[in-house]
Amino acid sequence: MVSVHHRYANVGGHRVFFREAGSRDHPSVVFLHGFPTGSSMFRGLLPLLADRWHVLAPDLLGFGLSDAPPAEEFAYSFDSLATITAGLLTQLGIDRYALYVHDYGAPIGWRLALRTPEAVRAIVSQSGNAYNEGLQPEFFVPLRRYWQNPVPDAEAGAREMLTLDLIRWLYVSGEPNETLIDPATWTRDYDLITRPGNDRVQLALFGDYPANLMLYPLVQRYFRASQVPLLAVWGRNDPVFGPAGALAFVTDLPDAEVHLLDGGHFLLETALHDVAALVVGFLGKHL
Repeated sequence: MVSVHHRYANVGGHRVFFREAGSRDHPSVVFLHGFPTGSSMFRGLLPLLADRWHVLAPDLLGFGLSDAPPAEEFAYSFDSLATITAGLLTQLGIDRYALYVHDYGAPIGWRLALRTPEAVRAIVSQSGNAYNEGLQPEFFVPLRRYWQNPVPDAEAGAREMLTLDLIRWLYVSGEPNETLIDPATWTRDYDLITRPGNDRVQLALFGDYPANLMLYPLVQRYFRASQVPLLAVWGRNDPVFGPAGALAFVTDLPDAEVHLLDGGHFLLETALHDVAALVVGFLGKHL
């Protein structure tokens, strides 16, 4: 098994943590994590792919082990996070790659693809949404209230997303056997996302999330124009982005591969080897 390296880079004056494995002579795959975790969600998958591909998984600014500058000092948005990610790729000399996106990683990946469509060779989406059909209505109720009017009551509802109970729920909801999930996952995420001042960072991103929904038509147009190879592998019980979001990809990408596995939002915690087998087969065909 190939070793995974844990590195830092200075991008735009900010320290960005990333995991890297495999030879840079091999085709690159860039892994973009979701809320509320970091590149640690890919800790089991990266070594399974690194013998054939160069794999890179950064922590987004404000998450994991990357810097979390105060919201007063950095304009947090999905555009700005995409710019930091693009800067890291440029610094590392990665100009063509496949994307593996999850949750927040999807709108960042879509922005990278829209900016430089020729750079993206293939896409793996694990609960990386691009269609309104994928939004689970109940989950987004408090966020929609906050988007519409960020008054104190609405902010209090949004802040519930930052509690230990909610973060645990994101991991275990929809999983057939939650005892397979190490509690250290959600406790680590909670500890990092609740660093002093990070609540304002997360609220800024919550408030910017509607920009991702507005981007969907452009993303779908990109799919139709590029016919980029895409694999969607989702937990059929995901409480955040439902299976309809995975099935919707074939609307614009008729050749997309869609697999719904028995699991939830963090599918890699319980179905790692099933996901890895699908990813290896897909990348083997397209990289």
